[in-house]
Amino acid sequence: MTWCGWCVNEGYLEAHYAQRASATAPLPDDDGRKPGDQQAWTSEQRHALTRHVDEQARNAIEALTTLSEDVDPREKQQARYTALRAARDRALVFVLAYTAVRVGELLRDPNDPRRRGVRWEELSLDDGSMDVYRKKQQWDAASLPDPVITPLRSYRQLMDPPTERWPVFPTFDQRTLAGLVQDELTDRGERSKAITECRQKYARDLLLALDNDIRPPSITTDGARSILQRLSEAAKIDIDHPKHDYLAPHGGRRGMGEVLVRTFGYTVAARYLDNSEEMVRERYSHIEAGELGDVATEALNEVDSLNRR
Repeated sequence: MTWCGWCVNEGYLEAHYAQRASATAPLPDDDGRKPGDQQAWTSEQRHALTRHVDEQARNAIEALTTLSEDVDPREKQQARYTALRAARDRALVFVLAYTAVRVGELLRDPNDPRRRGVRWEELSLDDGSMDVYRKKQQWDAASLPDPVITPLRSYRQLMDPPTERWPVFPTFDQRTLAGLVQDELTDRGERSKAITECRQKYARDLLLALDNDIRPPSITTDGARSILQRLSEAAKIDIDHPKHDYLAPHGGRRGMGEVLVRTFGYTVAARYLDNSEEMVRERYSHIEAGELGDVATEALNEVDSLNRR
């Protein structure tokens, strides 16, 4: 992967500028920001976002499961689609918030065919692990802590993927799914009229894809950013950051890193973040600086106290 591609995946760049046909403006000036200036979800922000998506998913699933038996089939399909979307969003937020997995390791990168998004076959909910293609360009197991297990298990039960090779976080983009369904059914020998009639039986093409094992692509890293923009606004989360007015995906990883460094130190944090201890110390140097400042303050207070005696 190129340097620009890595920066896009990590959230440091909004777009892959090196792939643009031509530059129209000079390179930006160095804004002087330090590692500690990068967005990191605070505990309050993480709890606000996870509470919001959990409530939305619970309400949508309850609305589906409490429908009367004689309800119109299309209405039931629409309720299932709404529940699936809410459950997917909840699972995505919990994974980003608690696993510290890089968004480029979790979702599809259009610029890197090796990063096609994590599949159900790569998750072991019983063991609490997930196989991901790491930044170091090799497969490795990432931890799934307790908070993410229930959202993932509930989501899987609701989706009931036809095979284990389905992406955990498929796209719900209607235009993408419409083209995929049309092309796949054509390849299977269906005529245009039959395809139209088949699609008309479903409220959404995603439901047709599930019933016919037409595997959609995973959402992209850019798609995840769009989802988090929507969810951050809906949850009315207070965000004060110079670059992002929403909770960006990489902020979940950095927020988890802050928790681990402060609680267990740099060595444990480095293992969980799949980084070298040297890199973690560099990126979270503001924590050590603050702690050293506290030590200095305590030392000064002790000396001043002795001098007053």
